[in-house]
Amino acid sequence: MAFAPMGPEASFFEVLDRHRASLLAELRRAGGEPPCGGTRLASSSEVLASIENIIQDIIISLARNEAPAFTIDNRSSWENIKFEDSVGLQMVSHCTTRKIKSDSPKSVQKFALILKILSTIYKLVQSNTYATKRDIYYTDSQLFGNQTVVDNIISDISCMLKMPRRSLHILSTSKGLIAGNLRYIEEDGTKVNCTGRATAIAVPSNIQGIRNLITDAKFVLIVEKDATFQRLLDDNFCNKMSPCIMVTLNIPKDSLIPLTKRDQMKLDSILKRPYVTCQPFWRKE
Repeated sequence: MAFAPMGPEASFFEVLDRHRASLLAELRRAGGEPPCGGTRLASSSEVLASIENIIQDIIISLARNEAPAFTIDNRSSWENIKFEDSVGLQMVSHCTTRKIKSDSPKSVQKFALILKILSTIYKLVQSNTYATKRDIYYTDSQLFGNQTVVDNIISDISCMLKMPRRSLHILSTSKGLIAGNLRYIEEDGTKVNCTGRATAIAVPSNIQGIRNLITDAKFVLIVEKDATFQRLLDDNFCNKMSPCIMVTLNIPKDSLIPLTKRDQMKLDSILKRPYVTCQPFWRKE
């Protein structure tokens, strides 16, 4: 994606664009591929055929009285990671693998969960519909236990099929909201203008599809809480501090680290100080 700033810093962004283009060109010359099989979007027929082949292998194993198993790239091993000057860390082409066995007490539950999510993916691709990771988790939250389990299994399936997650018709959870001096074009060609709006714009799930970003913002303010973000919008913060961009991130509560008792006591002490008490809410945040 290329930035097209409208301020005097245009030359800086032009340098960044040239640097990015040179890195991509170097990667192509080296014949490298991004992790998990690259970013090429597979067709629906390719995804369906890959899942059908996996199920067929399971049926054949059962017919031979053998315990079926999934062979998955070992993403947790540093032996499978290499560093390239042009792109940074990426998985090696011939990485070690691990097996998720159906007859092992340690992995039988994960084997069943992979089958369940594969079934969900097959239905999504077949019906040409999309779902977020969070949607899949809530289809049976008691079975999955927590969101991290779903996220890891989807990543394993993506590597096993050698296809990017979007080809599986799975989107990440909503990225949050954005407001301020920014214009861009979404993957389907929709033009979005966040400048001068009284309401925020939802950040698209497929951020890789965003292109032609245009901004002259001097800074980006990241707000954790949606309520504080809305209060800043109501106070016309973006126009008062223009040019700027304000973003709120949608972070699942089960992924947040709770405050310790000592941290909470320290925070309560700070909030009681006269200087903090008299400040507007956005300054406290």
